[in-house]
Amino acid sequence: MAKVIIRKSMRFVIAGALALVMTFILLWGMQKLIAGGENAMTDPVKGNVLDFIRLKKDDAIVKKERKPQKPAKPKEPPPPMNTPPMPQANPNANVAKSSFAADIQADNGLSGGLSLDTNDGDYLPIVKVAAVYPRRAQARGLEGFVIVEFTVSKTGSVNSPVVVKAEPEGVFERAALDAVMKFKYKPRVVDGEAMEVAGVQNRITFEIDG
Repeated sequence: MAKVIIRKSMRFVIAGALALVMTFILLWGMQKLIAGGENAMTDPVKGNVLDFIRLKKDDAIVKKERKPQKPAKPKEPPPPMNTPPMPQANPNANVAKSSFAADIQADNGLSGGLSLDTNDGDYLPIVKVAAVYPRRAQARGLEGFVIVEFTVSKTGSVNSPVVVKAEPEGVFERAALDAVMKFKYKPRVVDGEAMEVAGVQNRITFEIDG
């Protein structure tokens, strides 16, 4: 009986010693691992680190030029198209009307008329330019007239034009004077000599066509 107890006691002692040895070995191994991990965290990385980025090549785009095909020739020529008549623009749009009553009366009042033998005769209008309707007056629907007095020179040009009367005032005077300056006359000829004619008047009327 005593021998059995001694054997059991020896087993417990041996098992305890082995357990202590294994525990020491495990603790020592863990300590080494911890120390090695700290060095791994603190030591700088040796060598060069290269980053590789792989790019995908773009597929080459092939452009094809498509040439337009020529249309097939018609077997029969197309019928002629009848073009509708286009309305013709009014050439007198935005142009004022000029009255030449003063010149006509002066021509009718000649005592001797025109002499075909001596080429003598009174002045005659050759070119009379219509006045341009002012845009502001046309936009406002204003109408009126201007009487201009001037001198017909020996060469047939107009000199010293002045406004005798304007209705309404301050609207059409400039346009009337610009038009009168472009007038051309056959000068008055007396005994084969050209003469100036003063006091010639023209009435220029500004009316909007309905």
